[in-house]
Amino acid sequence: MSAEESAGAAAGRRGLVIVYTGHGKGKTTAALGMVFRALGRGMRVAVVQFIKGKWKTGERLFAETLPNLTFLVMGRGFTWESDDLSRDKAAARAAFQEAAALIAGGEQDIVVLDEITYALHYGFIAEDELLAALRARPAHVHVVITGRNAPDALLALADLVTEMRSVKHPFEQGQKAQMGVDF
Repeated sequence: MSAEESAGAAAGRRGLVIVYTGHGKGKTTAALGMVFRALGRGMRVAVVQFIKGKWKTGERLFAETLPNLTFLVMGRGFTWESDDLSRDKAAARAAFQEAAALIAGGEQDIVVLDEITYALHYGFIAEDELLAALRARPAHVHVVITGRNAPDALLALADLVTEMRSVKHPFEQGQKAQMGVDF
Protein backbone atom coordinates (compact mmCIF):
# COMPACT_ATOMS: atom_id res chain seq x y z
CA MET A 1 0.00 0.00 0.00
CA SER A 2 1.44 3.36 -1.00
CA ALA A 3 1.56 6.34 1.35
CA GLU A 4 -1.31 7.91 -0.61
CA GLU A 5 -3.44 4.77 -0.31
CA SER A 6 -2.64 4.55 3.39
CA ALA A 7 -3.65 8.18 3.89
CA GLY A 8 -6.85 7.61 1.92
CA ALA A 9 -7.71 4.53 3.93
CA ALA A 10 -6.96 6.45 7.13
CA ALA A 11 -9.38 9.22 6.12
CA GLY A 12 -12.23 6.70 5.93
CA ARG A 13 -11.83 5.12 9.37
CA ARG A 14 -11.84 6.03 13.01
CA GLY A 15 -8.85 5.11 15.11
CA LEU A 16 -9.56 2.86 18.07
CA VAL A 17 -8.17 2.66 21.58
CA ILE A 18 -7.57 -1.02 22.30
CA VAL A 19 -6.60 -2.34 25.73
CA TYR A 20 -5.21 -5.79 26.52
CA THR A 21 -5.09 -6.18 30.29
CA GLY A 22 -5.45 -8.82 32.99
CA HIS A 23 -3.19 -11.23 34.85
CA GLY A 24 -2.96 -13.84 32.09
CA LYS A 25 -0.19 -14.23 29.51
CA GLY A 26 -0.80 -12.88 26.04
CA LYS A 27 -1.23 -9.11 26.25
CA THR A 28 1.91 -8.16 24.34
CA THR A 29 1.47 -11.20 22.10
CA ALA A 30 -2.00 -10.00 21.07
CA ALA A 31 -0.70 -6.49 20.40
CA LEU A 32 2.17 -7.83 18.29
CA GLY A 33 -0.27 -9.94 16.30
CA MET A 34 -2.05 -6.71 15.40
CA VAL A 35 1.30 -5.10 14.55
CA PHE A 36 2.17 -7.84 12.08
CA ARG A 37 -1.32 -7.78 10.58
CA ALA A 38 -1.03 -4.02 10.01
CA LEU A 39 2.48 -4.27 8.57
CA GLY A 40 1.22 -6.89 6.15
CA ARG A 41 -1.28 -4.28 4.94
CA GLY A 42 1.43 -1.67 4.39
CA MET A 43 0.51 0.37 7.45
CA ARG A 44 3.05 2.26 9.55
CA VAL A 45 3.37 1.07 13.12
CA ALA A 46 5.27 2.13 16.23
CA VAL A 47 5.81 0.08 19.38
CA VAL A 48 7.05 1.72 22.57
CA GLN A 49 8.02 -0.73 25.31
CA PHE A 50 7.83 0.78 28.79
CA ILE A 51 9.22 -2.06 30.94
CA LYS A 52 11.12 -4.54 28.82
CA GLY A 53 14.66 -3.44 28.26
CA LYS A 54 17.23 -5.83 29.65
CA TRP A 55 16.30 -8.82 27.50
CA LYS A 56 16.97 -8.95 23.77
CA THR A 57 13.56 -10.50 23.00
CA GLY A 58 12.69 -12.37 19.82
CA GLU A 59 10.18 -9.70 18.85
CA ARG A 60 12.82 -7.03 19.25
CA LEU A 61 15.32 -8.94 17.10
CA PHE A 62 12.71 -9.48 14.38
CA ALA A 63 11.43 -5.89 14.55
CA GLU A 64 14.88 -4.60 13.65
CA THR A 65 14.51 -6.24 10.23
CA LEU A 66 11.10 -4.80 9.29
CA PRO A 67 10.34 -1.68 7.26
CA ASN A 68 7.45 0.57 8.39
CA LEU A 69 8.02 -0.47 12.02
CA THR A 70 9.46 1.81 14.67
CA PHE A 71 10.31 -0.37 17.70
CA LEU A 72 11.51 1.53 20.76
CA VAL A 73 12.65 -0.38 23.83
CA MET A 74 12.75 2.34 26.45
CA GLY A 75 12.29 0.51 29.75
CA ARG A 76 14.98 -0.59 32.16
CA GLY A 77 13.59 -4.01 32.96
CA PHE A 78 11.06 -5.14 35.51
CA THR A 79 10.39 -2.37 38.03
CA TRP A 80 10.05 -4.79 40.91
CA GLU A 81 13.71 -5.77 40.35
CA SER A 82 14.93 -2.17 40.20
CA ASP A 83 17.84 -0.76 42.13
CA ASP A 84 16.97 2.84 41.20
CA LEU A 85 13.31 3.82 40.89
CA SER A 86 14.21 7.42 40.01
CA ARG A 87 15.94 6.16 36.85
CA ASP A 88 12.94 3.94 36.11
CA LYS A 89 10.65 6.93 36.46
CA ALA A 90 12.85 9.04 34.16
CA ALA A 91 12.87 6.21 31.58
CA ALA A 92 9.08 5.93 31.76
CA ARG A 93 8.69 9.70 31.38
CA ALA A 94 11.00 9.70 28.34
CA ALA A 95 9.10 6.77 26.84
CA PHE A 96 5.80 8.56 27.37
CA GLN A 97 7.07 11.75 25.76
CA GLU A 98 8.19 9.74 22.72
CA ALA A 99 4.91 7.81 22.62
CA ALA A 100 2.82 10.99 22.92
CA ALA A 101 4.76 12.55 20.04
CA LEU A 102 4.24 9.45 17.88
CA ILE A 103 0.51 9.49 18.62
CA ALA A 104 0.08 13.22 18.04
CA GLY A 105 2.22 13.24 14.91
CA GLY A 106 -0.30 11.14 13.03
CA GLU A 107 2.33 9.51 10.81
CA GLN A 108 1.80 6.12 12.44
CA ASP A 109 -1.39 4.17 11.77
CA ILE A 110 -0.97 2.20 15.00
CA VAL A 111 0.99 3.04 18.14
CA VAL A 112 1.43 0.29 20.74
CA LEU A 113 2.17 1.33 24.32
CA ASP A 114 3.47 -1.96 25.67
CA GLU A 115 3.18 -2.34 29.45
CA ILE A 116 2.41 1.33 30.03
CA THR A 117 -0.08 0.35 32.73
CA TYR A 118 2.84 -0.46 35.05
CA ALA A 119 4.13 3.10 34.65
CA LEU A 120 0.62 4.33 35.49
CA HIS A 121 0.35 2.00 38.49
CA TYR A 122 3.67 3.20 39.94
CA GLY A 123 2.77 6.86 39.36
CA PHE A 124 5.59 7.40 36.85
CA ILE A 125 3.04 8.71 34.35
CA ALA A 126 -0.15 10.50 35.34
CA GLU A 127 -3.32 8.77 34.18
CA ASP A 128 -4.71 12.16 33.07
CA GLU A 129 -1.70 12.68 30.77
CA LEU A 130 -2.31 9.40 28.99
CA LEU A 131 -6.04 10.02 28.68
CA ALA A 132 -5.41 13.51 27.28
CA ALA A 133 -2.99 12.12 24.67
CA LEU A 134 -5.55 9.51 23.65
CA ARG A 135 -8.37 12.04 23.36
CA ALA A 136 -6.21 14.47 21.34
CA ARG A 137 -4.85 11.89 18.88
CA PRO A 138 -5.54 12.32 15.16
CA ALA A 139 -8.82 10.63 14.25
CA HIS A 140 -7.21 7.84 12.20
CA VAL A 141 -4.60 6.70 14.76
CA HIS A 142 -5.18 3.42 16.58
CA VAL A 143 -3.54 3.10 20.01
CA VAL A 144 -3.00 -0.31 21.61
CA ILE A 145 -2.26 -0.44 25.33
CA THR A 146 -1.02 -3.49 27.22
CA GLY A 147 -0.38 -4.33 30.84
CA ARG A 148 -2.01 -5.51 34.02
CA ASN A 149 -4.35 -3.42 36.14
CA ALA A 150 -5.52 -0.98 33.48
CA PRO A 151 -7.27 1.84 35.34
CA ASP A 152 -11.05 2.18 35.13
CA ALA A 153 -10.90 5.55 33.34
CA LEU A 154 -8.78 3.99 30.59
CA LEU A 155 -11.19 1.06 30.27
CA ALA A 156 -14.08 3.50 29.98
CA LEU A 157 -12.34 5.48 27.22
CA ALA A 158 -11.28 2.39 25.24
CA ASP A 159 -13.20 1.09 22.26
CA LEU A 160 -12.08 -2.51 22.78
CA VAL A 161 -10.96 -4.14 26.03
CA THR A 162 -9.80 -7.72 26.39
CA GLU A 163 -8.89 -9.09 29.78
CA MET A 164 -6.46 -11.99 29.78
CA ARG A 165 -7.18 -14.46 32.59
CA SER A 166 -4.66 -17.03 33.69
CA VAL A 167 -6.14 -20.51 33.89
CA LYS A 168 -2.93 -22.53 33.89
CA HIS A 169 0.70 -21.52 33.38
CA PRO A 170 3.87 -23.67 33.13
CA PHE A 171 5.63 -21.34 35.60
CA GLU A 172 3.33 -22.77 38.29
CA GLN A 173 4.93 -26.18 37.65
CA GLY A 174 8.46 -24.74 37.88
CA GLN A 175 9.00 -24.25 34.14
CA LYS A 176 11.13 -21.21 33.38
CA ALA A 177 10.40 -18.80 30.53
CA GLN A 178 11.32 -20.29 27.17
CA MET A 179 12.96 -18.67 24.18
CA GLY A 180 10.53 -18.29 21.29
CA VAL A 181 7.51 -18.78 23.55
CA ASP A 182 7.99 -16.18 26.27
CA PHE A 183 10.74 -13.94 24.95
